[in-house]
Amino acid sequence: MSATSVEGGPASATPPGPSFGQRLLGVFRGGGLWREAATTAAAILLALLVGAILMIVSDPDVAGQWAYLFTAPHLPLAASWGKVWGAYSALFVGALGSPTAIAETTARSAPLIAAGLGVGLGFRAGLFNIGAQGQAIWGAVLAAYVGFAWQLPLGLHLLVAILGGLLGGAVWGGIVGVLKAKAGAHEVIVTIMMNYIAMYLLAWLLTTSAFQRPGRTDPISPELPASATMPSFGLTRFHLGFILAVVAAVAVWWLLERSVLGMQIRAVGANPHAARTAGMSEARTTIITMALAGGLAGLAGLMSTLAPAPSGVPTPLSDGVVGSVGFDAITVALLGRSHPIGIVFAGLLFGAMNAGGLAMQSMAQTPNTLVYVLQALIVLFVAAPKLVSTLLPFLKGRLRKASATGGEA
Repeated sequence: MSATSVEGGPASATPPGPSFGQRLLGVFRGGGLWREAATTAAAILLALLVGAILMIVSDPDVAGQWAYLFTAPHLPLAASWGKVWGAYSALFVGALGSPTAIAETTARSAPLIAAGLGVGLGFRAGLFNIGAQGQAIWGAVLAAYVGFAWQLPLGLHLLVAILGGLLGGAVWGGIVGVLKAKAGAHEVIVTIMMNYIAMYLLAWLLTTSAFQRPGRTDPISPELPASATMPSFGLTRFHLGFILAVVAAVAVWWLLERSVLGMQIRAVGANPHAARTAGMSEARTTIITMALAGGLAGLAGLMSTLAPAPSGVPTPLSDGVVGSVGFDAITVALLGRSHPIGIVFAGLLFGAMNAGGLAMQSMAQTPNTLVYVLQALIVLFVAAPKLVSTLLPFLKGRLRKASATGGEA
């Protein structure tokens, strides 16, 4: 007897679709997430290994012990192990060893995540946004100006300052998008030039009466009132900026994966000719993407002025107030594979290394510059997956097995 439906008709012979868990398992088996996660983890381990070698050879006392390798091998091995273990344990303690250290890690990670999202969003649209530095500068400029020049009620003042910073970065990024879409200008050249324009405009603004602190002749802005300061939680540096960065990452993920605009951004980035054939406006998508990317970089910039500094008060607007966050964001986006979740973890990793670098310098007498060497090595290995698989042959076999399993599935 044939099966019937509730209404009496024939039941559908279509088998039920796979559950969410089965689809997620299929992604890992397919080698996509597994390959990227394994390559990134291997790159970090290789970078730490190369960093350990650099620590050993750069320390005269430890390197001198290797002269006794064949007569007393325990001397160089013990000295090398003590040097490496002391440095990396100090790095871990300074980054994650206490609630205060964890809060410092989040504070240093927040602007990297926000700016990395801006660079990564441009990557997804096929745009190389090197102008996050300039966009962050203008985010800091407008946010700081609203903070010290406007008198608004508590709560509203901080909100308007944040919106001003987002607007400053969005406008600066949108200009690049318009030049790219309407004039055919290359975004790499334009963003590099816009970085210099933003930097020198900031230097000029700090000499005007509107931005210079009364009674001072040096380029520094007035102090921000408490009403325009991001609140911190507890007696640590964990502040609202990190929450905003995580919310921005979720919003970017939803935009790319669940919205029509996100589909257009990914389509234009994958194949602009096919996107135009499908009726998508490449110019409109480029302008919107660069404006959104600029707004995210502006979020990173406004944190440098509105977020509490280690001293407990916001940093006044001055030359170099945003540091190198716009350029560091490029490495964060590359390490995070331009995926919002990956960028969050990459920003946390770099933030932890920056926070732990000071502890490594004070506790293990290891130069803080080693942190930047480790960051560069991580990006180098991540950008060269064939090099990683060559150095770690067992990883190559594992990835092939994972891909084969996924193909069978």
